[in-house]
Amino acid sequence: MQTFLVGGAVRDKLLNYPVREYDWVVLGETPETMLEQGFQAVGKDFPVFLHPKTHDEYALARTERKTSGGYKGFAIHTSPDVTLKEDLIRRDLTINAIAMSDEGEIIDPYNGQDDLKNRIFRHVSPAFAEDPVRILRVARFAARYAHLGFTLAEETRQLMQQMVEAGEVEHLVAERVWAEVHKALTEQTPAAFFETLKTCGALERIFPEIANLFGVPQPETYHPEIDTGIHCLLVLEQAAKLSDKPEVRLAALLHDLGKALSPAEMLPSHRGHEKTGIPLLEEFCKRLRVPNHFKALALQVMRHHTHSHKALELRPATLCDMLADLGAFKKTHHLDDFLLACEADCKGRTGKENTPYPQAAYITQAAKAAANIDTSKVLQSELRGAQIGEAIRRLRIEAIAKFKATYIPENT
Repeated sequence: MQTFLVGGAVRDKLLNYPVREYDWVVLGETPETMLEQGFQAVGKDFPVFLHPKTHDEYALARTERKTSGGYKGFAIHTSPDVTLKEDLIRRDLTINAIAMSDEGEIIDPYNGQDDLKNRIFRHVSPAFAEDPVRILRVARFAARYAHLGFTLAEETRQLMQQMVEAGEVEHLVAERVWAEVHKALTEQTPAAFFETLKTCGALERIFPEIANLFGVPQPETYHPEIDTGIHCLLVLEQAAKLSDKPEVRLAALLHDLGKALSPAEMLPSHRGHEKTGIPLLEEFCKRLRVPNHFKALALQVMRHHTHSHKALELRPATLCDMLADLGAFKKTHHLDDFLLACEADCKGRTGKENTPYPQAAYITQAAKAAANIDTSKVLQSELRGAQIGEAIRRLRIEAIAKFKATYIPENT
């Protein structure tokens, strides 16, 4: 059996970057001979097998021919006479079309090593345009490697734009889009994912709720960057520094969707955007089939980020009701994640990246004070139903009021 390490593993080895998984291409074999040697067939669309010991993926060398629109419209051809060069040319980027032999020899027919050295994403061949998922993949690679200085080749950007204009992205299914978004949100520079899609026109087709934020002004006093779309990407950058959770990062990105709906005569003010954005967020999550726990946190951040910023000024009753809506008095809650997204919003402004966020400590301590009240007398009283809930709420408001009266910020 003749095998070659291919794709991401070779790319990352050459970049001295952590290798996440190992993929191999096999020459001169058939599905039958692979099974005879103990490999397990797992590929649905083309012959892929798991190694009997390492469980790495081994794919038979193949060629592809476009037969219809979308990313599944391909005829796959595998046979023992398919060459390594023929297999590599069907790949998306030159940096992913490099192979390595068992002896460590590099096979690079499409100059991927040069593009690695020059930090360029460049398509291997015009066949790139046959698969719309590749637009998302390139954007995801940008999220992973932007911090290393990678940029998109202009000819590849133009090809991606032509694909968008030809309607190829309309064939993308929700599950595949979300899978790429989720992966991008776990990378070091997730904002680069959305920036890359914007440069080729794909953002407005795939994520119109986000695209519509660009060009919407905000008060320069509070937002030196002015543009709401730029602000949201800056917030995502800050969220990536504060948390590695994709839930926090998505909530940070989407918190201001409502600003796209602010009436022109109101601009640059956005009164009520915390509520007007909710239907947009609901549609975004429904269309992409976003998991419920992502949606729940995003809704919390959208509804309450303004109150979080003004926490030290809020009346005890208002703060209590916000904490209740956030589920902060339950045994399990996500108050810390909520506060991280709000802190990212505060810092996601040009020149404000190092702004302290004392609100987080204040809200956390207020929540603890309200959660530690003694409810035994209320529960043992003659109160019933909603009366019990209201009595407990009053006790929590009193606890927050006492806390507020004696609160001393940590940095004073």
